[in-house]
Amino acid sequence: MTTPRRDFLVQAALIGSAAVTVPLQALWRPDATGRLAPDDLGYGPLQPVNDESTGLPLLQLPEGFRYRSFGWTGDALESGTRTPGAHDGMAAFAGPGGTVALIRNHELPPGIAFDATLAYDPQAGGGTTTVLFDPATGLVTSSRTSLAGTVNNCAGGATPWHTWLTCEETTVGPPENPRLQQAHGYVFEVPLDGRPSLQPIVEMGRFVHEAVAVDPETSVVYQTEDRRRSGLYRFTPRSPRRLAEGGRLQMLAIDGKPRADLRLGQRAGTTLGIHWVEIEQPDKAHVDPARFDGGGVFAQGLEGGGAIFGRLEGAWYGGGRIFVTSTDGGEAKMGQVWELDIREQAIRLIYESPGAEVLNMPDNLVVSPRGGLVLCEDGTANPCVHGLTRDGKIVRFARNNVILNGERNGFTGDFRDREFAGATFSPDGRWLFLNIQTPGFTVAITGPWERGIL
Repeated sequence: MTTPRRDFLVQAALIGSAAVTVPLQALWRPDATGRLAPDDLGYGPLQPVNDESTGLPLLQLPEGFRYRSFGWTGDALESGTRTPGAHDGMAAFAGPGGTVALIRNHELPPGIAFDATLAYDPQAGGGTTTVLFDPATGLVTSSRTSLAGTVNNCAGGATPWHTWLTCEETTVGPPENPRLQQAHGYVFEVPLDGRPSLQPIVEMGRFVHEAVAVDPETSVVYQTEDRRRSGLYRFTPRSPRRLAEGGRLQMLAIDGKPRADLRLGQRAGTTLGIHWVEIEQPDKAHVDPARFDGGGVFAQGLEGGGAIFGRLEGAWYGGGRIFVTSTDGGEAKMGQVWELDIREQAIRLIYESPGAEVLNMPDNLVVSPRGGLVLCEDGTANPCVHGLTRDGKIVRFARNNVILNGERNGFTGDFRDREFAGATFSPDGRWLFLNIQTPGFTVAITGPWERGIL
């Protein structure tokens, strides 16, 4: 098959910290059927492949691809603490000495902070770890805590100035949880090197955050929300690259259709004009504080005519567009993929899953260096990683094959129903990094990418 490099005009854009080629024009051609493409349109059939670190067949991959696992739950960190579990969102940056620096979320609930020296709240169990991976050897050279004391760090996103925005998927805090010492539901900025401020960016909103994607030209941050009825938001900072100085929070609305419900009745390929409505109280976590309902920001946007999505999760910038996934949107409630054109101020549905057998609830996503989208499934039945081609074809790339009998840090069980997360490419585009959320570890995959669209 021909590659997107040959078929489309390209431009440089940021994928994590990498300058890569992605399509310049809005040339996605949605496939009305949404059916799974045959293997020969992808990289070929999937088969068990042994992990080069453990020798175990943790993944199924196409022929010619190989991988190494690392950063398992319980592995030692440089501080003497242990790697926390629930690996989720992640981004890759150029690290020192030719390494790849990975900043990785850990989606953990309230509990004792795994590293008290870097804790925003000592009674919160989540946070981030930073890993240096040597692509020449396939080995980890460093693993450390980069933020602790946060709650449910689900996804997030990289900035063009090489920091990580980690997002709390919750609005929990005192008084509903008296053990917590701080309010939660915020975005935190984690530097590639050095100590984080440990202060949330309050004006980015207190809501059930999922992912963010940053426009490199304006520093505007686009944010997703993971609720059954959720909004798509943008945060315009007062000063470029200085998010902590505050800014303006708004929610997306559809022109001429106040409170449009985009979960059902949408046709792939249809373009909708958009505008943005103000969120006057970004720190208002609840509609009714006595109920702790977690909908205060969403309710403000809805009152102004904001649009309704279903469980917005993944977000990634590419070529002047923000791509987002609605995990349970669509007629089959199995997921949608949206393209937000931030220059033309329009949004378009580019894919809708016809059923779980094709794509089962897409979550994290990344724009690949070769122009396709990589989608991580969040469904309950043997999750896969898929590629979405520019002509709307969905192809399988990887399948969870994790069964353990104590070989690694004592984990035992069948984990094949646990989700993939954190898809991100190395700056040179040769390694794809993924997380298996439970039992919690990261894999680095490489192989003949030129054979397909990822």
